[in-house]
Amino acid sequence: MEKLSTKEFQKQLGRVEELIAALEGVPNPAVRAQISELIQTVLDLHGTGLERILSVVYDSGAGGAAMIDQLGQDRLVSGLLLLHGLHPLDLEARVRKALEEVKPRLGLHGGSVEFVSVTDEGAVRIKLEGNCSGCPSSRVTLHSTIEEELYAAAPDITSLEVDGAVDALAPLHAQAAPAFTECPLPVGTGIEPATAGGNP
Repeated sequence: MEKLSTKEFQKQLGRVEELIAALEGVPNPAVRAQISELIQTVLDLHGTGLERILSVVYDSGAGGAAMIDQLGQDRLVSGLLLLHGLHPLDLEARVRKALEEVKPRLGLHGGSVEFVSVTDEGAVRIKLEGNCSGCPSSRVTLHSTIEEELYAAAPDITSLEVDGAVDALAPLHAQAAPAFTECPLPVGTGIEPATAGGNP
């Protein structure tokens, strides 16, 4: 069986949503009800099966819990576990982990990001620090680096509030801000900003 990439998996999920939306537009209410029941029944069957698999893995021995954690870190499997409410990590833990993943990239330019809070409704608040706080390119940084990582790890985020971002709520326009690589580097690093041609 051909291995499905995360990108292809997400594309197929999007197609499934399109098909469901189209079916929900069927004018006959009785048919719509049957379609909804069919979809929910299939989801329940899959969810029950996945829950049973996780239970067997967990009870298999000392490495069972570690295996479940490893499955939760796989982007494709993680999405399925979230869909059925079976992910081993809660929203806050997944957000914190995603922020730790992007910190090294932000640190190359003297910036950082910190977790602030998450509500029961799924609203997340983070804070940009260092050179990324107030930087004109922070909106680009937020979109291309932080947001992508957060929503990949935690698609159940309902809203994202960012302290320290310039025009964080404004639409993203790539030409309106310099590229992230043009963010000022921290003073004293001895590293010069890269030029357009890549030469000193």
